[in-house]
Amino acid sequence: MLGSSLPRRTFLQTAAAAALAASPASALQGPSKPRRVGLIGTGWYGKIDLLRLIQVEPVEVVSLCDVDSVMLENAATLVASRQKSGKKPQLFHDYKDMLKQSGLDICLVAPPDHWHALAMIDAVKAGADVYVQKPISVDVTEGQAMLAAARKYKRVVQVGTQRRSTPHIVEAKEKFIDTGALGRIGHVDIHCYYKMRANDNPPDSAPPANLDYEMWTGPAPMRPFNALTHPRRWRAFMEYGNGIVGDMCIHMFDMTRWMMKLGWPTRISSEGGIIMGKASKANITDTQMCTFEYPDLNIVWNHRTWGDAGEPDPKHSWGATFYGEKGVLKVGVYAYDFIPNAKGAAPIHKDVTYEFEQYPEDKIEKDLETHVAPAVRHHMMDFLAAIDKRSNPVADIEQGYISTASCILANLALKTGRKFTWDATKQQVVGDPEANKLLTRAYRKGWTHPDPKTV
Repeated sequence: MLGSSLPRRTFLQTAAAAALAASPASALQGPSKPRRVGLIGTGWYGKIDLLRLIQVEPVEVVSLCDVDSVMLENAATLVASRQKSGKKPQLFHDYKDMLKQSGLDICLVAPPDHWHALAMIDAVKAGADVYVQKPISVDVTEGQAMLAAARKYKRVVQVGTQRRSTPHIVEAKEKFIDTGALGRIGHVDIHCYYKMRANDNPPDSAPPANLDYEMWTGPAPMRPFNALTHPRRWRAFMEYGNGIVGDMCIHMFDMTRWMMKLGWPTRISSEGGIIMGKASKANITDTQMCTFEYPDLNIVWNHRTWGDAGEPDPKHSWGATFYGEKGVLKVGVYAYDFIPNAKGAAPIHKDVTYEFEQYPEDKIEKDLETHVAPAVRHHMMDFLAAIDKRSNPVADIEQGYISTASCILANLALKTGRKFTWDATKQQVVGDPEANKLLTRAYRKGWTHPDPKTV
């Protein structure tokens, strides 16, 4: 795979994982009893992920952890109503206590982004296989440590970049890219035009009594509590994530890399800023372009959180467009469209698969993105199969690291105003000591940043 070299310290672990991945399918051994599952972070996508897992295998959810007591209790009631045993999971305020007591086979990690690294590393140390939400980290060094920990403790880690398991997107890859129907691809446009950035400016306030805000902040910089912080709107702040590039670009960038079998980009640049939403308390960009350069190919990301979300293509407001010598392929979360260049050739359209007949509960589940539910289910099935075979899943932690780090580097390129050349072997920006210092973000006093050499 192009440019997928790792630091020397993780080479042996990666080689071992590759050997495991080559194991024959006959080695597949399903569980003799229900797998014990725990969830860290019982918010929006934590519940979506967990309930999809329950749909595809009769696991036993034995523990849940959250620093919001109301959110935690509500999640426990919901899980008890959906899992086969009907039992209510044990509840924890501190995930370290959960990992010590629960004896988990699988741990789902879905707190805000600034907590992903510490929770995932501790989970693999505790012997659990892990499903971690994207982006895997808020800085590059965290991601290196997560990869090193997964390999050191020989755990299967699936990243929640479920475009790799979305049925209609898998079909598009197989029919139009794998077969060469597009011919040589010279450019890929990836984009999101959703109006998803917070535009309000609420006053700071005391956190609600049900939220341990000190623990919620954890290793991140401490900000005054604000209604944009919790629940669910924390992505308005760079202190807790990587903006819309880390939230939305990573999905389409990762999907493109997977579809085209690409590794690390060689050069990364970005421009943009807060152009229209200056009155908001949010400090993430509302307009940004990022260019990920590969030999003979550029992948260019654009997001704009203002104006008409339906422009330039109302069918693909969030997606990717592959420009090939034989045609164009548009891939989004709701559909794909193949437009061949050949005279008289008919375009081909395919809508998202919903699977309501098999899973009617999807129709009534609160806050579920029904078009994404099949993708998460298939992603969970791939994860379970990888656990049984002790192999790398389709969105293995190494792939999640490459995609996450590339997006972080794009944000750092915007911050510094420079184009970066990335050395995938040394895991450094070439000739830019200032940029390399930014690969590790300082943790708040009292918290220790993970070190890839000592995890």
